[in-house]
Amino acid sequence: MVRLLADDPIATARESAPDGAEYAAAFAEITADPRQLLVALLPPSPAAATGEAEADEVVGTLQLSFVAGLSRRGATRMIIEAVRIAPAARGTGVGSELIRWALEHGRERGAVLAQLTTDQRREDAHRFYRRLGFEGTHLGMKLSL
Repeated sequence: MVRLLADDPIATARESAPDGAEYAAAFAEITADPRQLLVALLPPSPAAATGEAEADEVVGTLQLSFVAGLSRRGATRMIIEAVRIAPAARGTGVGSELIRWALEHGRERGAVLAQLTTDQRREDAHRFYRRLGFEGTHLGMKLSL
């Protein structure tokens, strides 16, 4: 999963941990929190059997966070973060299926809104999310702490 996070020019500088301790600690915290879900997509068995991908190689990942709020009549929002698809799996529909699954999972958990941010430089990602029905309705801002 960390390999996928670091496998792009925008994120590579911020995704490096020589011993992985930071990632292990974050993984433990995320998995202990019922309002967080870390998803790792493995290749289907036929691909693994034919040697197209290792059986334990993650081909896609994302993190879902469920946030209670007062707005929208006390609605729960689902935030989608850290979406990554392995280069060999891009263009195969895997990413679309992963996002569709996430949206259905959010509905099942009572979320009324799915939101995500994507770097302004990721024009391919913007097209991808628009095709799935997402709209650029808000301006997101971040501040490193």
